[in-house]
Amino acid sequence: MTFRTLDQATDLHGKRALVRVDFNVPMENGRVTDDTRLRAALPTIRYLSEKGAKVVLLAHFERPKGRRVPEMSLKPVVGPLSDLLEQPVAWADDCIGRDAEAVVSKLEDGGVALLENLRFHAGEEKNDPEFAAELAKLGDLYVDEAFSAAHRAHASTEGLAHRLPAYAGLSMQRELEALDAALGNPRRPVLGIVGGSKVSTKIDLLKNLVGKLDALAIGGGMANTFLYAQGHDVGASLCEKDLAETAREIMGQAKHHNCDLLLPIDLVTADDLKPGAETRVRGLDGVGENEKIFDAGPKSLERLLQQMDRSATLIWNGPLGVFEVPPFDRATVEAARHAGRLAQAGKLIAVAGGGDTVSALNHAGVSGQFTFVSTAGGAFLEWMEGKELPGVKALEA
Repeated sequence: MTFRTLDQATDLHGKRALVRVDFNVPMENGRVTDDTRLRAALPTIRYLSEKGAKVVLLAHFERPKGRRVPEMSLKPVVGPLSDLLEQPVAWADDCIGRDAEAVVSKLEDGGVALLENLRFHAGEEKNDPEFAAELAKLGDLYVDEAFSAAHRAHASTEGLAHRLPAYAGLSMQRELEALDAALGNPRRPVLGIVGGSKVSTKIDLLKNLVGKLDALAIGGGMANTFLYAQGHDVGASLCEKDLAETAREIMGQAKHHNCDLLLPIDLVTADDLKPGAETRVRGLDGVGENEKIFDAGPKSLERLLQQMDRSATLIWNGPLGVFEVPPFDRATVEAARHAGRLAQAGKLIAVAGGGDTVSALNHAGVSGQFTFVSTAGGAFLEWMEGKELPGVKALEA
């Protein structure tokens, strides 16, 4: 993977840098309630500002579908961002046209401006050439700092990169390098963990991974479908029985590629999903008719920890059980903490991503211990599926 990085951009002083950021932040009553994504963009913004560039931030918020929706304005971001940067942030009521041009023209070297929601214009999501050209008028170079939007061929993520000298921002660079270390050119053996509720949402992901990994552990509700495909009774558990043949196909592909498929060998069951529920540990053929599987059992967990000890790289997407409801968080929490300890000791490159995965690692208190945790969601999943990401392709050197 070769792509242009920000340190290759020269003579930044006085240049207008269009920076695509992910400011699709949680808001409540017009106030930012979580500034994680703002903080993620700070290193690139500061780098450009300190080099004397005029930093022009481009972002979307929610899905206005090409209409100007006041509740979806990015203006509430200005105050929190200014506080984090400890400098004023100029605001433009539009992302193209006279308003945007006026704000950008008044920026001093090192100044920062945020433009209004890109998706107020239908041309953004349509990757309309005319809209991309209007955006390009505002800058001298383009910096992509939004890996989370890299799987979409939008004007600000793909079209703009072909109209200006284009570079990956510092966070984008770190993410791409981490992903390359996990699947592109990994240290082997490589272990994958894929969990979650349904096989149907991760068929492409599983088919891609069994051809690239040395071992793949499958957990969560999706493991039930594989167990059912093997002929085991899963009781009243969540199970996509119509995908049994797909599961058998994936198992066959794993065998063909010498990927060791780790399915649960014991299970934690209960009658109902509720905190503190009475649980039972069952063997694969011991699940009662009315029982539901909510977590991997202790033997399955121990085998997974041993596989981690033998691995050099781990890539993780999805929990092993219903971690949101204790005690069904045990396998996920203990596996995450073990991976965190190995990563901290330099024995394991541990990369994780996907919404539920990030929540699970936060629940276990180990997000900061992993080598890299991606918050990109859809882009992370499509990358794991082996798909080409337009926003990354556009940055290739």
